[in-house]
Order: sequence, then C-alpha cells, then structure tokens
Amino acid sequence: VSTQSTGSSGINAEYGMGGNEKYRALRLDTGNFAWASEGITRKTRVLDVVYNASNNELVRTKTLVKNAIIQIDSTPFRQWYEGHYGVTAGRKKKNAEEKTEEIVKKSNHAERKLAARKVDAKIGQLLDDQFNTGRLYACIASRPGQSGRCDGYILEGKELEFYLKKIKMKKSK
Repeated sequence: VSTQSTGSSGINAEYGMGGNEKYRALRLDTGNFAWASEGITRKTRVLDVVYNASNNELVRTKTLVKNAIIQIDSTPFRQWYEGHYGVTAGRKKKNAEEKTEEIVKKSNHAERKLAARKVDAKIGQLLDDQFNTGRLYACIASRPGQSGRCDGYILEGKELEFYLKKIKMKKSK
C-alpha cells in the first residue's frame, strides 16, 4: 500500500529493482520548501492537502503525491522575511502601539543594510494575504512514495492565481 498522508512521520525502506532501496513515506508531517523569488529554502510543517489535479480522492484522504497542492506553515518564511528585510510580512498594521512594542538597537551598518534591502522588499498581494492566514500554498516537487521525503516550492504569481481559481471552483461545487 503506497498511501502517504499528513501526520507524524513513518518511513519504510523497501527493495526495488537491482536491490536498490526505496524509502516509502507512509506518513509525513514536515518537508523542505523553496521560496523561489527570494532564493531560500526552509523546513516547515505540512498542514493539509487542498488540491490534486489527478484525483479528488487523494485530497479527501490527504495523500501526498507529486504535484499535489498543499498548505504549509508560513512561520519559518515570515521569520526569515522579517529578519532579512526588517519589514513584517502579512501582518495587518492595526495601530501604532503594537509597532512600538519591540525596538531593538542595531548597529549603524545593520541599519544601512536593512534600509538598502527594504527597496527590494516586495511580495505579491496574494502571497501577502496568505501570510496573514499563517498558511502558504505549495506544490510538492518530490515523489514521497519513492524517496520518503516531501519537498516542494511555494506557489507565487500566475501559478498561484491559477491554483486559487481551481480551489475556489472546487469549493463552490
């Protein structure tokens, strides 16, 4: 049985052709996901399977397969973004008192470096909305039933728009 679903990890080693080993992931809860436009990769929790082009049964049973669209925890990426650019990602600016709660003294060099990076600190509106919810949509690029890992990339731009439209159509049925 080659069903991989979300949950605590369970990986079996199996023999394939030529005595090679396959690592079949039975249950996975984490994976490495790349944020391509920023050029970083972080290990984060897999939360849910939301769309699969091949079969809706795989969504219902939360089966992790290649090219499945999943939701992952946005915390590691948000923390990196805030540390790298000095700008909050996705948090709605409610009022000034929350803004002044954490003032950290930085060196002059660090201040200049953050100021130079802030010029390039632009993420898409759809991705920013996802940071508000604490969940990001990602696509699985590895084959969890063959490699025992769940690796992928965060959806951005046109690809994110496409899959959001597909997910919305699926929910409206």
